[in-house]
Amino acid sequence: MDTVLVDRLQFAFTIMFHYLFPITTIGLAPFVAVYTIEGIRGDADAAKAAAFWTKIFAINFAIGVVTGIPMEFQFGTNWAAFSARAGSAVGQPLAMEGIYAFFLESIFLGALLYGKRYVAPWLYGLSAVAVWFGSWLSGFFIVATNAWMQHPVGYAIAPDGTIQLTSLPALLFSPYAWWQFGHVLCGALVAGGFVVAGIGAYYLLSNRELVLARRFLNAGVIVAFVFSILVVFPTGDIQGDDVTKYQPIKLAAMEGLFETTKGAPLAIIGMPEDSSHQLLDPIYLPDVLSFLAYGNFHASVDGLNAYEKELWPPVDLVYYAYHIMVGLGTIFAGIATLAALFLWRKRLFDEPLLLWSLMLAMPFPYIASEAGWVVTEVGRQPWIIYGLMRTSAAGSPTVAAGEAIFTLLGFAGMYFMLGVLFLYLVLREIALGPSAVTLEHAAA
Repeated sequence: MDTVLVDRLQFAFTIMFHYLFPITTIGLAPFVAVYTIEGIRGDADAAKAAAFWTKIFAINFAIGVVTGIPMEFQFGTNWAAFSARAGSAVGQPLAMEGIYAFFLESIFLGALLYGKRYVAPWLYGLSAVAVWFGSWLSGFFIVATNAWMQHPVGYAIAPDGTIQLTSLPALLFSPYAWWQFGHVLCGALVAGGFVVAGIGAYYLLSNRELVLARRFLNAGVIVAFVFSILVVFPTGDIQGDDVTKYQPIKLAAMEGLFETTKGAPLAIIGMPEDSSHQLLDPIYLPDVLSFLAYGNFHASVDGLNAYEKELWPPVDLVYYAYHIMVGLGTIFAGIATLAALFLWRKRLFDEPLLLWSLMLAMPFPYIASEAGWVVTEVGRQPWIIYGLMRTSAAGSPTVAAGEAIFTLLGFAGMYFMLGVLFLYLVLREIALGPSAVTLEHAAA
């Protein structure tokens, strides 16, 4: 088996498992901060909510740290050629993530978990805000690094062939990076909103924690509604414009567009057939892709046939992942809008079917976010740094395929155990409820 392929499978597995936890910490951080501040101001119910969500946040943070560390080592063990050539560029924002964001988040999370009795109320509230800021800052540095690999800026090629970063501000303030981060952030907040609303719905349907259940539903539904819109427009729309401008082959793969077409249709469903270069059994919206890509219903959109086949990404995977992301996003917007309407009319708490929908929807924003990253990363292929370095040239020449398979199996076993532990801890906290968490803190 090709070593680079196994390396890609290993990195894909580890990063997709790890990414589940930053989604939650980014999405829950504002809830933790707001409830903590309200609790300091004398709101006893908010104090219970803050203690409960802080514990859920901490579990996610801990598992995220454990699963994130191996990925740093993989740059050296599996991707040595990439690190040697581009390490001076990608290393700077990754180092900033560790020095500034991770330590900010972890130090103040410790204060948030154990410092309530030992620090002034204003400092305790500041700790919650710092955890919020640190989680978002951490996400920004990671996304900025990835965005540079998608659209490299502020660099120069040295005489020895290495890629040298000439402007750190160009990397950090690239519009491509900021809009990609905005889209990722909105997706995480959709997940956070649905988790808070879903757990509120669970408590209400179980006829327990009724005051906090209604509070969770209020906050979660509003956040899910607002960010299910923002994830589409403007963040998703402008991210799509960037893909159209800088990665047109990815756009063609996302839409299953094999032939360059004037007045290109938007495929709602269909099955891409790579061998015959066509989309089977499609349902189209005529001319809509041209309008979305260029603001003109009659504009010509390049198909995959406009490029050498060796530059195509895996079309099937990109196409299906993109449509899973878009399809789920549409469902989220529908559920959140309906829930917000019933909330506004003061009928949400008495609609069991809608409460069940909110509760059962909780896992699906994670699936949508993972699908979005598949589109982003697989759609970039065959490049590890778009237009500069191919993935096939980025591996470690001294690592054999068997070694990568062995460690991949090890990661699979270890992450299975971590996943079981995570589910046990989180489900245990949900079963105990916010009141039990508060009593536990008081006893400590």
